[in-house]
Amino acid sequence: MTDESKEVERIDRRKLLKRVGLGVLGMLGVGTAYPMLEARMCQLSRRVVALPKLPPSFRGLTVALLTDLHHGPFVPLAYIRHVVDLTNSLKPDLILLAGDYVSVNPRYIAPVCGEVRRLEAPLGRFSVLGNHDHWESTFESKAQLDRAGVEQVDNRGTWLRRGSDRLRICGVGDLWTDHQDLPSALGDADEDDAVILLSHNPDFAESVRDPRISLMLSGHTHGGQVVVPGFGAPFSSSKFGAKYLGGLVQGPACPVFVSRGVGTTGPPVRLLCRPEVVLLTLT
Repeated sequence: MTDESKEVERIDRRKLLKRVGLGVLGMLGVGTAYPMLEARMCQLSRRVVALPKLPPSFRGLTVALLTDLHHGPFVPLAYIRHVVDLTNSLKPDLILLAGDYVSVNPRYIAPVCGEVRRLEAPLGRFSVLGNHDHWESTFESKAQLDRAGVEQVDNRGTWLRRGSDRLRICGVGDLWTDHQDLPSALGDADEDDAVILLSHNPDFAESVRDPRISLMLSGHTHGGQVVVPGFGAPFSSSKFGAKYLGGLVQGPACPVFVSRGVGTTGPPVRLLCRPEVVLLTLT
């Protein structure tokens, strides 16, 4: 091999190594950026849920479930606005909000509730508070939800009626930061009634034995927020591990649907765990 050929080979090798190096850096950059991008890739999740005691006039009812909006420094109001617009585009019969509207600072409560105010559903909008709402300001969270015209069902409930049929919508206080008064939430419901219970934290289901509850709706766990292929979610905010990370789960006394939520806490990232707006169709 001539000296000139050797020099050309060295140049080609340097070019190859440079390209490989740039490719590796690019992949690392994408790998670092993607989880932050996924945290804003809110998807629509449609599920059909059977409630055996659902009255005939409520069959086919559509329920939009929103939880864990977590408006704060890392979850911008523009993203919340997009989620509200997506929810309204579904034209749900009923909207249920399962808590954690805010993160980090109480100054974010009024803006996020201003967006929640735009939610539209002919049968109403009902909510409970989550642990972050209590941590930032219980008083302000309740006041702003009142201003938004959202009915709060923490430890209480109400009846939706269609003719002689009725459906109970109720809730309990957050498991970490409030008390849970299930008898007050259930009111005069009997075992022949259909009852939907809101509880921000799905772990509450493990202490429930009342047969009147047809379905519990929750959030809180974010689906783990980060899911590692072949391993699962390294972290869960539930005492019961992966059981209540997301989807429809059977609790001791009733089925529990857990939404992965809309926002994030801690690092503003998601991996293989996209945020979601849930649209349930009751049959």
